[in-house]
Amino acid sequence: MANTRTAAKKKAPAAVETSASLEAQMQAFLDKGGKVNVIESGVSGQVIGVKAPPKPSNPAAKG
Repeated sequence: MANTRTAAKKKAPAAVETSASLEAQMQAFLDKGGKVNVIESGVSGQVIGVKAPPKPSNPAAKG
């Protein structure tokens, strides 16, 4: 009889661990001269009236 069970998913890291990792990455970025821009709440990167570039076609998907 075949085994129909799948492997258990790994548990996500604790929020404290993730937060500490992000803090370390951000500090390394700043130490290398990186800068953080503060964007006002409600500001979007979308530009009204500008058409998005077309997505590249995938010829392998056709058929």
